[in-house]
Amino acid sequence: MRAKAKLMLVFAVALTLAFSSMAAAKYNEAPAFGKLVAEGKLPPVEERLPKEPLVVTPVDEVGQYGGIWRRVANSPGDVQTAVGSRLTMEALVRWNADGSDVMPNVAKSWDVSEDNRVFTFYLREGMKWSDGHPFTAADFEFWWNQVILNEDLTPVAPMWLCRGGKLADFRVVDDYTIQWEFSKPYRLFLRMLAYQGEAMTKYPKHYLSQFHPDFADIDKLTEMAKKEQREAWFQLFEDRREPTRSADVPVISAWKTSVPPPATTQVALHNPYYWKVDTAGNQLPYLYEMHHAIVDNLEILNLKAATGEVDMQLRHMLIDNLPVFAENAGKYGFRILQWLSAEASNYMLYPNYFHKDPAKREVFRDARFRRALSLAIDRDEINNLVYLGLGRGRQAGVIPVSPFYEEGVDQVYAVRDTAESNRLLDEIGMTKRDSDGYRMLPNGEKFTVTIIHSPVFGNWARVSEMVVDYWSQIGVRTVVNVVERTLFEERSAADDFDYAVWTSDRGLTPDVDPVFLMPGRGQAITTPWVLWLQTEGVRGEAPPEGPMLEGYETYKQVLDAGSDEEIVTLMKRLVYLCNSEQWFTGVVGDMPHIVIVTDEMRNVPEVAVSDWLQKTPANTWCEQYYKVQKK
Repeated sequence: MRAKAKLMLVFAVALTLAFSSMAAAKYNEAPAFGKLVAEGKLPPVEERLPKEPLVVTPVDEVGQYGGIWRRVANSPGDVQTAVGSRLTMEALVRWNADGSDVMPNVAKSWDVSEDNRVFTFYLREGMKWSDGHPFTAADFEFWWNQVILNEDLTPVAPMWLCRGGKLADFRVVDDYTIQWEFSKPYRLFLRMLAYQGEAMTKYPKHYLSQFHPDFADIDKLTEMAKKEQREAWFQLFEDRREPTRSADVPVISAWKTSVPPPATTQVALHNPYYWKVDTAGNQLPYLYEMHHAIVDNLEILNLKAATGEVDMQLRHMLIDNLPVFAENAGKYGFRILQWLSAEASNYMLYPNYFHKDPAKREVFRDARFRRALSLAIDRDEINNLVYLGLGRGRQAGVIPVSPFYEEGVDQVYAVRDTAESNRLLDEIGMTKRDSDGYRMLPNGEKFTVTIIHSPVFGNWARVSEMVVDYWSQIGVRTVVNVVERTLFEERSAADDFDYAVWTSDRGLTPDVDPVFLMPGRGQAITTPWVLWLQTEGVRGEAPPEGPMLEGYETYKQVLDAGSDEEIVTLMKRLVYLCNSEQWFTGVVGDMPHIVIVTDEMRNVPEVAVSDWLQKTPANTWCEQYYKVQKK
């Protein structure tokens, strides 16, 4: 894995140097658009591109136009996540392939003040939305004034746009220059933009104004919302602005939805006004269409991949299907890539620190209980039986190539020791047993831990079965409840669970979003502690004194840090606290991320990092993928 990481870094540097903003002597367009130009239905490519389009050097070679990118999803929401973020991520800046730095994207350049408080971004003059309307600073101003400053759409100001408990000041300098000023230094802002900033480029003022009460009659909007079975105008607004649910909203991405839900195959078409070109002056993207077939479950999804029915996909490709993929690759004409996954643990457990049952809440907040459960797990056995021996038994946190990794920290409480598990449980007062031999709570009540999970990113059902057995061996009765993802998220948000399972991703650059390093955060949970952090103590409640509070205070120091070295030191401390206190329990990680690519699909890099924070595969520039066209 370390050798792969080194290759990844070389690859990333090569691609980072391949980007520039310049005007070419001549631009070329897709034949399909050329026909529309000849018919007078579309302006020529030179008029559709900005003055300084972003020039992308293809991974392998200048591609061919045409073709359909076939993909599979397990729900319309899955398509929204894939298309809305991972395949069409267009923020002011973008991560490079290894996640080590950010590079120009929508912004051709920027300036940062010496005190890291004022950030000025220069947009691409002449850039346009997919309907041909100019994309300017006015669109950012609309997003700021009508979305961020609107309490219906944004009840709590996003933490990443605040410093010192105060929302940044935003200003338009001119049509192609925008600026943010923070009350305190903010060294992480550019990195935050690379992760969070895509939202601000999805609000075309000329289109969305008609659905906002600052520009339209509120009574008419309310009536329109009711007709569409929405309770309020802002729900209507969100429906209209979401590109994967509406074929009408303009976008700046490489592909635009043309067939939205409830179609069983959702379709996106290439954007005639996309603002990037290759080194030969060809307007991107190469691929004309993107199709997402909706299937019922991950088994069918993976079967389609194994029979050559997807052209390039990593989302939901399960590692336990690797033998099937390998057996079928030659027969169905696809290859298997293994990108570096930033999952510190594919299967990660975390307790409900805000449980409605006070007795359970007290036990779950006791580090000794969490450590006891972690020590009971046989990670080597799970790795061999579920993950084909491709991973490594370890805790959550960060992956070895992360700048915040320290040798040995991922092994804290990771080696099975049932004697110590039993000692810890006895120490916290769980000595009494019920008639079946299971431990009872310190107050004498019967005790059962219910693990909930949604089958989305691995063979979690099998891992959960093994965890139930391990925990029963130390006297902790455990059952598993498998639920659909929407219900999982609803129960998580309502604090209606004992232990939950998610994947411990964000393992490369968690400084921009340490969801799985701080207690009380996690999948779909907004707790009083998180609100306390987001509002700098104005709302919510502080975590309990001790390590939990230290974790939150440590991340506050990360946000205030004045140097990269200080950030590294603080983040290493946060990772150690997380694993030592077992706020999240990892099982097996450091595995490759399986990518299925048909033989016709080209310019897909052999090596890359895969993570939500990098919006993979966006960090590999999907707009330069292409399919070999048969003559």
